[in-house]
Amino acid sequence: MAMLAMALPIPPGKTEQWKKFIAELKGPRFEEFKASRRKLGVQERTFLQHTPMGDLVVVTLEGADPAGAFAKFGQGTDAFTKWFIKEAGDIHGIDLSAPPPGPLPELMIDSGK
Repeated sequence: MAMLAMALPIPPGKTEQWKKFIAELKGPRFEEFKASRRKLGVQERTFLQHTPMGDLVVVTLEGADPAGAFAKFGQGTDAFTKWFIKEAGDIHGIDLSAPPPGPLPELMIDSGK
């Protein structure tokens, strides 16, 4: 099983908005969230990291092809995916429906190998 991890900054003043987004994912939209990730063949784990430079979201995708799942997610046209892309864009200022502006994160070391 492969893993992809990425860190996304939360702009100043957006942490509470991000927490509301996560509360909706954990609450009324949880079944949609799980179904979305199952359809993509990944398990997602998301962490909030407070740092002296500001808050970060650390997202991991684990599955057979997490990078492919990340790209495929952005092309989704269902209501949940459209909602998720809009919310993430409003919070992080990114467009998950477009390829990222740079390369995906690179695994540098793995204690299991």
